[in-house]
Amino acid sequence: MKSLSVMEGDSVTLNTDVNVQRDDQILWMFKVNNSFTRIAEIHRQKIYIGDSTVAFRKRVQMDRQTGSMTIRNIRTEHSGLYKLQIIKDEVTSKSFSVAVYAPLPIPIITRDTSNCSSSERSSVSRCVLLCSVSNVSRVTLSWYKGNSLLSSISVSDLSISLSLPLEVEYQDKNTYSCLLNNPISNQTQHLDVTQLCHTCAGPLQQSQSVVLLISLVVVLVLVIVGVIYFNRRKCKISKQASSEGKYNLFHQII
Repeated sequence: MKSLSVMEGDSVTLNTDVNVQRDDQILWMFKVNNSFTRIAEIHRQKIYIGDSTVAFRKRVQMDRQTGSMTIRNIRTEHSGLYKLQIIKDEVTSKSFSVAVYAPLPIPIITRDTSNCSSSERSSVSRCVLLCSVSNVSRVTLSWYKGNSLLSSISVSDLSISLSLPLEVEYQDKNTYSCLLNNPISNQTQHLDVTQLCHTCAGPLQQSQSVVLLISLVVVLVLVIVGVIYFNRRKCKISKQASSEGKYNLFHQII
């Protein structure tokens, strides 16, 4: 059996390594569930492309001289076992295992604020970071410190979300990166510790921050109320002065 790994969207050619003669028959099949379904065939130098398998429709080409089969714009559902039968004076069979991998997303690094903690014996604070990816299968997610592997987690064929934690000191100057990879490609996200990690706020600091925020809101509300009251008062005084002026002018005329 020959194994091939390709990226989704590429074209893959399964080679027969023969030259087709007039009376030769070349038959390509794909395993669906527990049985093989015909995809394409050459018989008496005529090409037949099967239309019973919707997944391969308008994607398959055959080489008339060699009988090799090309699948264009291959998708993940085309992963599986392919069987070739070459019928001459005798029957020869070959098998191909094809693994199609979807493009990898770029990992996302965030801070896990629920695990923010401080060392009891020192003033050095630490934070927990999460490297996450969604809707992935047949991949490995890893944390690296420089070129050294720190931790990793792998998933098989299920399409799931993965998260891998990393605890660092907020003043750490080392270089960290999160790597997502499969057998044919990878995506890397580098970590800037200074942007995501800072001193953890303790309960007292958090309470003080809340009190300060509430105080600022109260002051802002009082200022707005004061401005509205002052403007209304000024407007009222102006109207009274205008009315008195008109009254005095009327008496002068009389």
